Amino acid sequence: MPKQYRIGEVAALLHLKTSVLRFWETEFAQLEPLRTAKGQRLYTEATLQVAIRIQQLLHTDGMTIEGARRVLEAEKQGKHAEKSPVAGKKNSAAATAAQAKPDAQVLHAVRRGLLEIKALLAPEEKP
Repeated sequence: MPKQYRIGEVAALLHLKTSVLRFWETEFAQLEPLRTAKGQRLYTEATLQVAIRIQQLLHTDGMTIEGARRVLEAEKQGKHAEKSPVAGKKNSAAATAAQAKPDAQVLHAVRRGLLEIKALLAPEEKP
């Protein structure tokens, strides 16, 4: 049987109060621990990983709850898309494009354009 953790164990691992985990359950559909017949929460490895990810998004990355929800949903959609060969090709192409660094000529052109805009917006000096 896979390892299961009680809410107190998860709270201790993440250095959180159990009330925080219970609150997160109300805010994040992805965080849904199992329940015993008596209603006690049991976190699987998968739900523990979701809790760790939520903590990273909220506490480390400084995201809002809504922002963290969006990231989790996008990650969930990405996992489903990876299973499709066509979607996987689109994702890998997008990842490659996102990793590409602009060359010096592009950066200089952007800088020139911004300086031109700055000059247009600057108040004219009177003689």
